[in-house]
Amino acid sequence: MRKLILVVLLFLLTCTGIGRVEAKRTMTVKIGPGEAVIAHLEGTAQVLSAGKDKPRSLRVNELVRKGDEISTGPKSKMELVLPDKSQLRFADNSRFRIVQIEAGAEEAKDVQIQVALGKAWANVSKAVQGQQNFTLTCENAVTGVRGTVYRLNVNEDRSALVRVYDGEVYVAGGGKAREISPSIGPPRRVAGPKPVAGPKKVSLEEWTFIIRSMQQILIRGDGTPEKPKDFTEQEDREEWVDWNKARDSDGLE
Repeated sequence: MRKLILVVLLFLLTCTGIGRVEAKRTMTVKIGPGEAVIAHLEGTAQVLSAGKDKPRSLRVNELVRKGDEISTGPKSKMELVLPDKSQLRFADNSRFRIVQIEAGAEEAKDVQIQVALGKAWANVSKAVQGQQNFTLTCENAVTGVRGTVYRLNVNEDRSALVRVYDGEVYVAGGGKAREISPSIGPPRRVAGPKPVAGPKKVSLEEWTFIIRSMQQILIRGDGTPEKPKDFTEQEDREEWVDWNKARDSDGLE
């Protein structure tokens, strides 16, 4: 009887060990050039890959790539990890597109994420030395960093909020061009037919600010910025911020 019990216990321990090995193996995902891995997902998320007609659901440990358009569902959170261990997180009802994602452990960094709507949190690795290009963009602003923790909120009215927790972020606007038609005034007498100027390009006003730790900047929906100002931990407290700070503190699961 004792031998039988020992055999059963040994079998259970062996199975448990195998389970642990399999669990660790599942969590170990090789991230190749131009890829990021979904390290954490609460709720749901979908991706529309380049060249595809229909979106599909995403899962933990799945890889996403350049050109992917991703959206998170209601009450959802998602974390992406890049090859250099930089982390990008997105709250519920967020939409973004991976424009470029080159960030190897020993290579120059070129990461560009276009956020159409929602909340994004970036914890950018300091591992790579040399040429760095890590930007989160929205319709009215571009944010660039090196070794920084910050967040970007993009609202329905096209306004955006940037808050920096560590390091420095440059926030720039303008540089775009939009097509506008000639203005139309009240009727008036004209001498005869003559050429009328067509649409012309009007450049938005360009501006750049450096935002430091515990500072923020608000960009209005028309693309004009407010002056950078300080913010406090108390006014910043919300579930999204607390969750991200806990992830930054604890590291990956």
